[in-house]
Amino acid sequence: MTTTIITEKMICGGDCIGKIAGKTILIPFSIPGERLSIEITEMHRDYNTARIVQIQEPSSHRVRPACPLYGICGGCNTMHIDISYQKELRMSILKDCFIRCNINIPSVTAISGPDLCYRSRFQLTDGGFAMRGTNKIIPATSCPVAENAINNWFAAVPPEKRMPGRTHLFGSVYTEDIVTSATLENKIEEKETVQTTNSSRHKAHNKVKKHFSGTVPLPDCIAHVNILDKKINFDVRGFFQSNLFVLEKALPAICETISGTNVLDMYSGCGTFSVFLADHFDQLTLVEHNRDALVFAEQNIAGKKHSSYGMSGAKWVEQCSMTAPRFDAVIIDPPRSGMEKEVCNYLCKKTVPVIHSLSCNPATQARDVAYLVAAGYHLESLTLLDFYPQTSHIESLAVLTHDI
Repeated sequence: MTTTIITEKMICGGDCIGKIAGKTILIPFSIPGERLSIEITEMHRDYNTARIVQIQEPSSHRVRPACPLYGICGGCNTMHIDISYQKELRMSILKDCFIRCNINIPSVTAISGPDLCYRSRFQLTDGGFAMRGTNKIIPATSCPVAENAINNWFAAVPPEKRMPGRTHLFGSVYTEDIVTSATLENKIEEKETVQTTNSSRHKAHNKVKKHFSGTVPLPDCIAHVNILDKKINFDVRGFFQSNLFVLEKALPAICETISGTNVLDMYSGCGTFSVFLADHFDQLTLVEHNRDALVFAEQNIAGKKHSSYGMSGAKWVEQCSMTAPRFDAVIIDPPRSGMEKEVCNYLCKKTVPVIHSLSCNPATQARDVAYLVAAGYHLESLTLLDFYPQTSHIESLAVLTHDI
């Protein structure tokens, strides 16, 4: 059974909403203001989901997708929208999340890069892409959002010659080599971090306090990027930003507008931000629960005065924060679930002069910022970090200050 609906705004996740008899309907691959013939596919208590049967009155922003697999592959979900309106929609979603939390926000700005050929990291399954909503695999022969190095690899290595299982693939103009890793076959050997004792490194060792046991990564899994005159190493099986073009533009806004004696890099990963913060602060404190990533952070900031804690933010607050220095600034980049409650409470009580809050989920970021604002912080700016054109994925930077 089909029915007609007029779409309203786009929400987190990329679906547009409409109403039928007062009930909210979520419609993928639609655009605000379109008249559509739809069919309900799933029914829930508070909302239904639907698929488009016919576009009766298309939006003027609807365009032909650049990818023949669009809608089949589980990747992009806004490629049917012209790029300028895509960005406008992502900025609107980000802003709405903060408005719903009753936060007064300045105008939202954006840091953007290429619309296509920007993505340097992929995860393949049996050499291909996962089909949307199924366990089926689509042979990967090219991808419009992939960097040229990735597409060159797709062309050079046919699907039947690729490794089975889950494979992580990295290639970019910011590095020299393509790096692949079959995570089902390659394992990391767990062992204690070895402290060097030779005299040439003794002085650097005295600068470092390590509070974790590390791992030894496989050499074939290590990727190297050169960005803004810094070299950063990471394991392709772990997290690293996929759009290095936007990362290069965003790093100065994140790291170069603050300075002081002590900085806290919470959820530091492989130390991407600390590499640059080291130029502006005397002492770094890194907290990261993924000790594999922290091994790379140690490499990336070798010789810089720092302390590293291989534990969750909550455990750091509980066990270590009482001996921490007073921080002049905090960079915090939590997972999609947002700041741990203990970390948010710590920041509310400590009243740090400036917090740079990064997020890959505007809803949880707005929730956390609301707590900070209630504790006396002021939201100075909000920026869309437009890492993923052709998708509804939103990353953002909120700058908060506190009068000490």
